[in-house]
Amino acid sequence: MRIELPLAKDNILTGIKTATVLIIGTATLAALIGAGGLGTFILLGIDRSNSVLTLTGAVGSALLAVGFSWLITRFGRLKAKSMLAVGGGILLLLLIGTVGPKVYTATQPEKIVIAGKLGSEPDILINMYKDLIKADNSNVAISLKPNFGKTSFLFSALKSRQIDIYPEFTGTVLEDLIPNSHRQLQNKSANQIYQQAKTELAAKYNLRYLAPLNYNNTYTIVTTRTFARQHQLQTISDLKKLSGRLHSGFDLEFMSRNDGYKGLVKKYGLRFRNTDLDPDLRYQAIRRGQVQIIDGYATDSQIRQYHLVALKDDQHLFPTYQGAPLMTAKFARQHPTITKQLNRLAGKITANQMREMNYQVNVKNMSAAKVAKAYLQHHHLLRK
Repeated sequence: MRIELPLAKDNILTGIKTATVLIIGTATLAALIGAGGLGTFILLGIDRSNSVLTLTGAVGSALLAVGFSWLITRFGRLKAKSMLAVGGGILLLLLIGTVGPKVYTATQPEKIVIAGKLGSEPDILINMYKDLIKADNSNVAISLKPNFGKTSFLFSALKSRQIDIYPEFTGTVLEDLIPNSHRQLQNKSANQIYQQAKTELAAKYNLRYLAPLNYNNTYTIVTTRTFARQHQLQTISDLKKLSGRLHSGFDLEFMSRNDGYKGLVKKYGLRFRNTDLDPDLRYQAIRRGQVQIIDGYATDSQIRQYHLVALKDDQHLFPTYQGAPLMTAKFARQHPTITKQLNRLAGKITANQMREMNYQVNVKNMSAAKVAKAYLQHHHLLRK
């Protein structure tokens, strides 16, 4: 053993270095399921078309991998006794890091975890939730998890009680979380959609859906102001005179949805020559004149940034997507003051106001926390 181990040491350390680099890479990708880390910078950079954030995450991950590889190489050059001492110290630190936080948190006040999907809008909303809760519950510890993941991941995290609250949209509940092929949403009012979502969430998952915001972050068809003026476009129906001649830039999800391109064909009688575009590239394409129309969301900051026009959905194809806090029924029963505070946002925030706040975060590079607090204070929902 004394002879074989020193001979195998280099191969063992090479394996450990390779495994460490792979683990760091996997941990970076774990941001896709809301695990945080440097991958969050990459995802956020892609979402906001911000190369600085993307490079921060990518370069940071690379430096971390190189750094650990160098440390393992240095570790391999130590003498046997020194190696045992360093290895023992590392194990002790890992033990303290695992057990210590559990002992510490056992003596701390209740912590409430509020998470949000990717992007500036959920980030702004969860900061509003935090400010409203803290205004009436100063002793509560609140942990925010912005850019925590996509819809299915957050919904699973809520049901398993890894998180306590997250903002969800009414249309998403009925289209994605509780789908029903026989359900028709296009001709229902915003209140009917909310009430149905609220009822079905309670019945199927024992979840509590609080009152929704005012704005409707549904799909919209976007074009440039110049093109709209040139062809006198105000509504989606106005596109019919150009049907077949326009070049569209829709993403794959919009092309496959019944309330997307299929609905434009069926309800409006429209057809376009389409180029499938990644959501982050659509606005660049229309700004450069590569396409004439794209799909977007009503509160996208790029509409404000590039001075674009969102055409009115005059045939009511797109269902309503109003945001509202979602939580378990048990959490709501145990925290009546929190539900009361969050319900103060009911009916607040117009589409223009939300678009402006997204613009401030995505383009002006203001923090979501600062933008959220400014809105609450300006509308007398929070004291200055």
